[in-house]
Amino acid sequence: MKVQVLNQQGAKVSDLVLNELVFGIEPHQGAIYEVVKAQRAAMRQGTHDVKGRSEVRGGGRKPWRQKGTGRARQGSIRSPQWVGGGVVFGPTPRSYRVKVNQKVRNLALRSALSHHASEGSLIVVDKIEFAAPKTKDFTQTLEALKVNKKVLVVDTKLEQNLVLSSRNINTVQVGLANHVSVYDILNAHQLLLTVEAVKYFEEALQ
Repeated sequence: MKVQVLNQQGAKVSDLVLNELVFGIEPHQGAIYEVVKAQRAAMRQGTHDVKGRSEVRGGGRKPWRQKGTGRARQGSIRSPQWVGGGVVFGPTPRSYRVKVNQKVRNLALRSALSHHASEGSLIVVDKIEFAAPKTKDFTQTLEALKVNKKVLVVDTKLEQNLVLSSRNINTVQVGLANHVSVYDILNAHQLLLTVEAVKYFEEALQ
């Protein structure tokens, strides 16, 4: 597989041969589903909490005597059947993380990269650098590269000017090659990689 390497002005610089084991496989839908589901679950805070009958304030005294009142026996006004009582089997703080095998995660990442490569939504640039943090400069770069949809920009290192120039554009997300997720890649309509990011993926995933 061969793609054009562009500069920030949109001009062709060279050609780059992509590793077909990373960018040319048939996307594995099952692996993508499992990994994206796990990544979405890991985003949940899991801080929900309710109080059980032992945590609700009050209720230490028996409401009335056991026998002779004609009413049902009660041991505490904080039992679950009472208004203001504890909650039965309510949610408590927990982690939603799901373990996914490394081979499955690598397969899903290769599938996501191959999806963009096969759809023609993969753009490779030699580098992305800005002399000053200006949103206008970043917008001009996107226009030169014909990026007009939601895009994920991936590099092996993030310069401060790049991050500051892109943060005011709600259709742009910037990420590191060693930290980007399958969900981030598939959530973007276009994928913008630097040559260094392509080399990183090929070395890590082949």
